[in-house]
Amino acid sequence: MSKKEIVLVPDACLRETCLPIEDVTDEIRQLADDMLETMYAAPGIGLAAPQIGVLKRIFVLDVAEREEGEADKKEPMVFINPKITWSSEETAVYQEGCLSIPEVYEDVERPVAVKVSYLDRDGTACEIEAGGLLATCIQHEYDHLNGVLFVDHLSRLKRERVMKKYTKAQKAKASA
Repeated sequence: MSKKEIVLVPDACLRETCLPIEDVTDEIRQLADDMLETMYAAPGIGLAAPQIGVLKRIFVLDVAEREEGEADKKEPMVFINPKITWSSEETAVYQEGCLSIPEVYEDVERPVAVKVSYLDRDGTACEIEAGGLLATCIQHEYDHLNGVLFVDHLSRLKRERVMKKYTKAQKAKASA
């Protein structure tokens, strides 16, 4: 496994639509492992392939609840060629952040539950119904595969304000 560099806004690959994965090969499993290592090191709870510059339909996440002293507890999930097949009408608001837009957190409204079909790390067809944080993370990472960022779910005015603040912070960090 090897940790990869996380691509930051405004990199154009974050706005691309990813291509389906034809076969789950050792190369794809290695990609999943590298993505998990990168996500854990960041640290984050989800990472999509375009966030490391790879335009393939795969994302990883780990939303395991960790009690104090359980930092090592891991429940990684790999989603290859995911497809959201159902979304609840009921919505919820979660404060979201993104490894590609560091230090930016905003409230985003999304369906409270989703059903998703996908291939796992071994290429086995799976389907799960997810709620709560898992549903939010799936939707967030799924958006990445379609070139959508969480800030795109904000009003235009709020998105512009957030991105202006982010850009200013990045410039200040670069000149420090």
